[in-house]
Amino acid sequence: MDDLHDHRRNAPAPDETGNPVLVEVVRGPMVESRHRGAIAVVVPDGTVVHAVGDVTRDIYPRSAIKPVQALPLVETGAADAFGFGNVELSMACASHLGEARHVAAALSMLEAAGASPEDYECGAQPPAHPEAARDLAAAGEAPHALHNNCSGKHAGMIATARHKGEQVQGYTDITHPVQQRILGVFESMTGCDLGHAARGIDGCSVPVWAMPLGNLALAMARMADPSDQPETRQAAVRRIRDALATEPFYMHGSGAFGTDVIAAAGPDVLVKGGAEGVYTAILPALGLGVALKIDDGAGRAAELAMIHTLDRLGALSDQAREKLTDRLSPVQTNWAGREVGVLRPADGLAF
Repeated sequence: MDDLHDHRRNAPAPDETGNPVLVEVVRGPMVESRHRGAIAVVVPDGTVVHAVGDVTRDIYPRSAIKPVQALPLVETGAADAFGFGNVELSMACASHLGEARHVAAALSMLEAAGASPEDYECGAQPPAHPEAARDLAAAGEAPHALHNNCSGKHAGMIATARHKGEQVQGYTDITHPVQQRILGVFESMTGCDLGHAARGIDGCSVPVWAMPLGNLALAMARMADPSDQPETRQAAVRRIRDALATEPFYMHGSGAFGTDVIAAAGPDVLVKGGAEGVYTAILPALGLGVALKIDDGAGRAAELAMIHTLDRLGALSDQAREKLTDRLSPVQTNWAGREVGVLRPADGLAF
């Protein structure tokens, strides 16, 4: 077991091919594709209890860190000021599919805060849910920022700015108080000094900071067991966790991996995906945080690696495993509906 610290300044540049193969895609008798990656499982004191691949390598956490990113919405008092409950807090953590209920919830959040969709800086995005996209096209309407998969997160940021009496315009900029508060929360929860970290712009225009995969897992461990955090932070963590467990649809959407896993496994298995093959899990019953990254960014591999990691950690009950059979052993079908292959965990996904 290793203890986590901020490895960034003294870690050697790793071999980009050094991570093991975690997931294989099989067609007929042959492995057609292989996905490499890394997995970190951490407890709140920073001890790495399981590591697969290089967990000290910097990654962008993307949307997988949203439950941490939403903490200031609660801690500033904005959520209470505008009457936000579990639906709204789940939306603040969401990478949703743009379904009608997501759009309605995001609009309701804005209106409660005295804001409007014109305040959004996330950009318009077509709904990711096929039926929602067809309905929008049939109505002759163009996609709006409300359909953006991050519209709930941005509504929460706008609400925080409104509650604090801050200018809403420019809330996505690194210098805005909204983003500075989030940066402070990221640093305290991940144990990283992010002041000199690589920084990019996320798909929804907010800053994204690089951090070691293991430190992302540490943040999730502190979400799982915040007992070493200030009382205000502990209360905010519990509220976020309750929201995700109670309203997983609003964080994900119909038929999404996260919705299915949380619905099957309950409040002790809270998963959150991000772009480019990043996935995290908050496991309160086990007091563990999990983070993984698929090197080539494949979401299909990230989902399979996460479900098998949860299973190997003992986080899934027999009942949950039965409900998630199709997630544990996904098949590949062609356009005629014929089974043509499978996704399976590779030997590298072992601990």
